[in-house]
Amino acid sequence: MKKLNMLTAESVTFAEGCTKYLDNCRQRNLREGTINHYKQSYTQFYKYFDPNMPVENFTSDMYKKYVVYLRNTLQNDVSINSYLRDLITTLHFLMNEGYVTPFKMQAIKVDRTNVETYSDEELRILLQKPNIKKCSFIEYQSWVMTNFLFCTGVRQRSLMNIKVKDIDFDNSVVYVNVTKNRKPLIVPINQTMAHILTEYLKFRKPKSKEDFLFCNVFGEQLVKSTCYHMLSEYNKRRGVETTGIHRYRHTFARQWILNGGNVVSLSRLLGHSSLQITQNYINLLVSDVAKEVDTINLLDKFSNKKRIRM
Repeated sequence: MKKLNMLTAESVTFAEGCTKYLDNCRQRNLREGTINHYKQSYTQFYKYFDPNMPVENFTSDMYKKYVVYLRNTLQNDVSINSYLRDLITTLHFLMNEGYVTPFKMQAIKVDRTNVETYSDEELRILLQKPNIKKCSFIEYQSWVMTNFLFCTGVRQRSLMNIKVKDIDFDNSVVYVNVTKNRKPLIVPINQTMAHILTEYLKFRKPKSKEDFLFCNVFGEQLVKSTCYHMLSEYNKRRGVETTGIHRYRHTFARQWILNGGNVVSLSRLLGHSSLQITQNYINLLVSDVAKEVDTINLLDKFSNKKRIRM
């Protein structure tokens, strides 16, 4: 005889349950990029789970077997955890809605790896101004974007959505209205960056202050793929094989700390929700800090120079 359970919702398939969660994401006004990320994860889920399986049949044992499956098919622990977090979030929603009997789930432990940054030599190469009499507009704009990324530490999405009107030259700040946590940022820019932007706008020739600061060759807003391709090709043309837009954000944080910048100020500039997130950057700078151990030798400073005979 089948046991009674506390599920009250109508039976739905796993695929239907995933669709319900996507609808819930839209109701909460999550970004389309976040929703597309879940869609990609669901494609991966359907390779293992039957999308037509009644979602009420989902059990703790099935989840554990899926973890083992991912460990055997994927080599990257970060990717494994990304899929598991998406599955956990979706199942928690279905549990709260009464479709699945609650059970405990957890992602795997992942070893932290050092954050990749641009070296000092690479920065010198990438920040070198091109010959504006010979270079193309895209080459010149890529140089301006490179300086802007390194100067402000903003994310790619924020960079692509900055408008001309968001640059306040009088107060030397830029208003970043599109951020990951949807909290606007006011990021200061130094005089060098202000001069670069002043010159850039003479070549950019925006029709109005509502135009986007950085654009494609037709003056339209950049899309993610175009933005990445532009900066990737810019690096390669200069002989810098390492690429990555987010790498500038890490580099900005690293240089800020190594040059004596305040951690609280860095947290605000990066738009982090807590100091703990900023601390993760600092924890990954051990190799840089270790170089200063011999230079700043605290033991020699306070030790007694007299030797003790044994």
